Amino acid sequence: MERARPLPTRRRLLRGAALAAAPYALLPGTRAGARTRAPDHPLAVWHPAHAANYTPANRPASHPVDFVVIHVTQASYATTLGVFQNRRKQVSAHYLVRSADGGLAQCVRESDIAWHAGNWDYNIRSIGIEHEGWVDRPGCFTDVLYERSARLTASVCDKYGIPKDRAHIIAHYEVPGSDHTDPGPHWDWRRYLRLVDRA
Repeated sequence: MERARPLPTRRRLLRGAALAAAPYALLPGTRAGARTRAPDHPLAVWHPAHAANYTPANRPASHPVDFVVIHVTQASYATTLGVFQNRRKQVSAHYLVRSADGGLAQCVRESDIAWHAGNWDYNIRSIGIEHEGWVDRPGCFTDVLYERSARLTASVCDKYGIPKDRAHIIAHYEVPGSDHTDPGPHWDWRRYLRLVDRA
């Protein structure tokens, strides 16, 4: 028969907790009074891209914002966030919309220049919105993805005075010099613009 092990004393538990916490005490902390800035859009959660993957700016004072560029990730939501947070990838977007529930991540401040369009002139003048999915899988374009994205696009258009039309809300493939095909043939532009107008 196995002998019962004695229960740890309160003193031993406290000592163990102190030892476990010691490495965290060595990490740099947040300065007193410092706060993480809220996302630009109230429904977004802040998931910052690595600073090596975008250009700090002061838009719209430094550059007017004239376009919204619609993208499809060709990857999962989590993978896309990982790409934006990898300094070697040299890519980012302002926002990412999740397919299943319309979850919204902001990865680059609207005032900064995300590297999403593949054309510098369009990068400096646009907000890039990525959508989780694949261009050949229409099931990724869920009702909630369309609705949440349309509300975001409408908000961006209202904020910067961007007309809510196809001349200003454009596909990645429409950016001059782009070799991309997203958002692809299954993206329902008529439905999307109707939702943007109603938002």
